[in-house]
Amino acid sequence: MSEDQNLPLWVQDREEVINKADEIQWRYGDRPDYSHTNRYLEKERKFNHAEKSLNQIAHNLVKTFEMEATFKTNPQQWLSVVEGKFRMSTNGGKEYTAEDIVEQGTYNLFLGDSDQYSSSNETFESSYNLFHAAFPDGFHWELIEVVAGPPNVVFKWRHWGTFKGNYQTHQPTGETVEIVGLSLAKVTEELKLESVEHYFDTHQFLMKLTSRMPNPM
Repeated sequence: MSEDQNLPLWVQDREEVINKADEIQWRYGDRPDYSHTNRYLEKERKFNHAEKSLNQIAHNLVKTFEMEATFKTNPQQWLSVVEGKFRMSTNGGKEYTAEDIVEQGTYNLFLGDSDQYSSSNETFESSYNLFHAAFPDGFHWELIEVVAGPPNVVFKWRHWGTFKGNYQTHQPTGETVEIVGLSLAKVTEELKLESVEHYFDTHQFLMKLTSRMPNPM
């Protein structure tokens, strides 16, 4: 979406948000470059929402949040959330702050501990590298539709990527791994996130990554 003076920056296109970000504490020292994954996203996405529609606004807000959660290490510089108030949870579990996300990473907070994944033994960096290796062309996200709201915005979404690299010791299948989930986001009049609750099958996602026998050690 092109720059629109009628909409806050954080609900405009993610590239616009990145381009206008000055004096930001970036995790890897510079602005993130999505050019590689964007090529695959544009080819594989299923939904193109109308300009300025509620669907597009919600889609852009989540994409901004996703970028900030991954690459901005100072939550006070996040545009997408209400500073000091934001909380995030998964499947009715523990609520986490923006500071928790910066320290531990979304993968660890989403997935927790199981036979297929141990967040207790992973850091932000190790979890990021693990899934980046499994999905070298990106693990993409797009909004399917807004079901209700605002201010309590219920929306359906899909996350997907081609499983082309090893996950731990498990060989890739070359198949598309997809998650479909539902989220409830509470937003302010300024369209900032106060809270977001995610609901999706974490077990099914991890089972798709561990379906093949491990590589011999």
